[in-house]
Amino acid sequence: MIFLNRLKWPTLAGLMVLISLVACENDPTTIGAGIIGNEPFTTARAEFDVFAFNKKIEAVQTNRLPLYQLGIYNDPLYGQTEARITSQLRLSSFNPTFGSFSQTVEDNLDGSTPTQALGDEGENETVTEVILYIPYLTQSDAQRDSDGDGVDDVFDTAPDDPTNDSDGDGVGNSRETANGTDPLDASSFEVTATMPANTFPQQFDLDSIYGNRDNNFTLKVERSTYFLRDLDPNTSFQESQEYFSTQRFSPSFVSDVLFEGEVAISDEEMLVFEEEDPDTEELESLQVATRIAPGIRVALDTDFFQENFIDKEGSSELLSQGNFTEFLRGIHLSVNADTGEEMLLLLNLQQANITVTYTYNRVDTNDTPTDVSDDEIIMDEGSYVLNLVQGQGGNAVNTFINEAFPPQVQNQLDNTENASRIYLKGGAGSYAEIRLFDNDDDGFSEAINQIKANNWIVNEANLVFYVDRTTLDNAGAAPTGDDQPSREPERLYLYNTETGFPLINFATEQSVEESLFGTFLNYDGIVQRNAEGKSERYSIKITDHINNLVVRDSANVTLGLTMTGDAGFIGIANAMVAEGLEKQLPIISTLSPAGTVLFGSGEEVPDETKKLKLEIFYTEAN
Repeated sequence: MIFLNRLKWPTLAGLMVLISLVACENDPTTIGAGIIGNEPFTTARAEFDVFAFNKKIEAVQTNRLPLYQLGIYNDPLYGQTEARITSQLRLSSFNPTFGSFSQTVEDNLDGSTPTQALGDEGENETVTEVILYIPYLTQSDAQRDSDGDGVDDVFDTAPDDPTNDSDGDGVGNSRETANGTDPLDASSFEVTATMPANTFPQQFDLDSIYGNRDNNFTLKVERSTYFLRDLDPNTSFQESQEYFSTQRFSPSFVSDVLFEGEVAISDEEMLVFEEEDPDTEELESLQVATRIAPGIRVALDTDFFQENFIDKEGSSELLSQGNFTEFLRGIHLSVNADTGEEMLLLLNLQQANITVTYTYNRVDTNDTPTDVSDDEIIMDEGSYVLNLVQGQGGNAVNTFINEAFPPQVQNQLDNTENASRIYLKGGAGSYAEIRLFDNDDDGFSEAINQIKANNWIVNEANLVFYVDRTTLDNAGAAPTGDDQPSREPERLYLYNTETGFPLINFATEQSVEESLFGTFLNYDGIVQRNAEGKSERYSIKITDHINNLVVRDSANVTLGLTMTGDAGFIGIANAMVAEGLEKQLPIISTLSPAGTVLFGSGEEVPDETKKLKLEIFYTEAN
C-alpha cells in the first residue's frame, strides 16, 4: 500500500514548530544542559563506526506513482533499463454528447424539430485528428530564471544580471518581457501590426531527460488489452491493487498500433492561433489562442477512435468509467530499444491527455427555430479530452526490463558482510541498510553509555559518504552535460526503515524554495563536486536522530539509504527483495534511473580517510 504526500514545506514546517514547542515543555533536547552552568567546557569531534549492507531490489510497486519513466537508460556500471508505461484512459464526462444532440435524439428524429434538416445521416460525427500529449517536466520558475528578467537561465547570456540584453537588440530582457516581445530574437523588439505582443513561442528549461536531445527517439503507442484493477479482490476490494515493475504487458496484452514513429524533443512551446474572421478587420490569425508547453505530441490512429469512441456515443460503454475501462482498457507506451539511441524521460501522467477532434453536421435555424423550411446544415468542429490519470483516479503501471547486474556488483548484494562499497541504483535497483555505532545492540549501548557518562552535548552529527570515483570512472561514468540530468544522484535520502520517513526534523528545517536543492537544507544530502564537476561526497546531518538515541533512549533502528530527485516526496510503497520477501521502500527512489558507488566501512576501502564514519561534534563539561 502506498503512503504518499508531496510536502509543502512552509505549511508543514509551521505545524511541526507548534508541535515541537508543546513537546519541549516536558522533553529535554541535549545532554548535560543542567550541569554546564558557568563551568568551563570544551568542544571536540569524535568518530564512531557505521556498518553498511547492500540490498538488491527485485521489483518495486510502480502503479499510482507521481512520475513515470519511459524509454531506454544505459548505466555504464549497472547496465540497461527499458521503461514502459501502461495506462488506463479516463472519461472527462460520462455518457458524452458529441455534436449538438445526443445519440438518443439523433436516433429519434422528429420532423417538427430543428433536427429535421439532419436527415437520415444525422450529425455524422467524423474524427479528423487524435493527439496524444504528455508534457515534459520543466524547472520551476525560481530555478529557471534566477534574475527574474523573463529569460530562463539556460538561454540567458548573463543569468544573474536582470539588465542583460540576450539578443543584443538594444532592449533589455526585462523590458522585452514587459513589452511582450521576444528577448531571444533581435528582430523582435517592438510591437507592430504584423508582430503583436506575446506571439512568440517561449523556451523552457526541460528537466529529467536522459539522452542526447538533438536525436529523435522512436515511440510506439498500442492499445492495451490488460484490465488494470483499481481495487484488490484479495482484500475484499478494500485496498488498492498493487502492480510491480516486473509486470509485462507487451506483447501478450497489446493489440492495435495507434502510433509508431520518430519524436523530436523541442524546448519551445507550441502556439495555436485564432482562426481568421472574414467579417472583421482585425487580424485574428496573429493572436495566440492557446500555448502548449513542450512535450510528446503525436497523432494517433483516427479510424481506431472513430470506431471505438465516437461511434460509441449513447452506448453502455460510455455510461460510466467502469464500463469504459472494461471496454477500452488503455494504452501501452514504449520506446524502440533496437535503434541504439538512448532516451529516457520522466513524465507526469497527471497532465497527459488524448484530444479527439471531430467534425459534425450542425443545424443553423437562421433565427427561426419554429420554421424548419429555412434550416441549413453547417459543418462544425468539436473535441473531447480523454485523460490518462487524474488525481486519485486512474491507474498506470511502469514496467522495468533490467539487464542483470555485473558479477562485481551482484556478488556484493544480500550478504552479511560489512560493505566496503555501497551500491545505489534507482528504480528496481539496489539500496543500502545502515547500522550506527555497532552491528549489535551491545556495541550500541556501550557507545551511548560513553556519550552519557562524558556529559556530551551533541551539537552536530553527520554521516559522510565519499564517492568511489575510480569504480565509476573505470565503468565509463562521466559528469553530465548542461542539457541533461546527472547520471549520478544529486541527493541522497536517509530514512528510518521501520517507518519509511526520512531523518528530517521538519520543525527546525530551513527551505528556500520547493526544488531538489532548495528544501531541507539542514538535512542536506546534496552532492558536493570536485573541480572537474564530478561527484565527490555527500553529507547527511542526523543530529536530531542521535539526540533521540542519547536523550530519549530511542531504539537504534536500521536506517535505509537511497537517492531522491525531490526531497518533498515523502512516501513508501511495497517492494520485493531477496528470497521473495516484501519490504516497504521510499517511492522516490523508484523515480530515478541514476546510480552511484560509495565507500562503506569494510576492510577493502583503499583510503582510510574516505571510510564511512559517523562524526559527532560535541561540547563537554570539564
